[in-house]
Amino acid sequence: MKKLTIFYTDDDEDDLSIFSDAVELLSQQVDLQTYSGGEKLLNAVNYSPRPNLIFLDLNMPGKNGFDVLHELKGSEENKDIPVVIFSTSNEPGIIAKCLALGANYFITKPVLMKDIIKSIEYAIAINWKEFIPDSRTFVYKT
Repeated sequence: MKKLTIFYTDDDEDDLSIFSDAVELLSQQVDLQTYSGGEKLLNAVNYSPRPNLIFLDLNMPGKNGFDVLHELKGSEENKDIPVVIFSTSNEPGIIAKCLALGANYFITKPVLMKDIIKSIEYAIAINWKEFIPDSRTFVYKT
């Protein structure tokens, strides 16, 4: 199985650490690159290693997740990289906005480590070349 490269962007250092710990416990080997803000992710995304999958928090200072998502999906080079919104929000309006902006999937951050691991594993297992998000399939269900 090919080793995946995942980028995760969040301004909360605790969330970055928890996500990193969860990735270390996955059954699949993953090369995780973390970024503490949207601008840092956008600067890194065009360089090696290129991500197979991006996990993106929404609430960040400077370029927030909506800004980053808009730039990624508006870029010819990056529009095909799957973007999973990984946010504390579960508001229907925010979820709908993410879908409209081109996000591929939405996960409300779980509280328990076992659920964080399960949600990441679920996202990794999706066949992104065939997956088409819609109102039924867009949100991760625990």
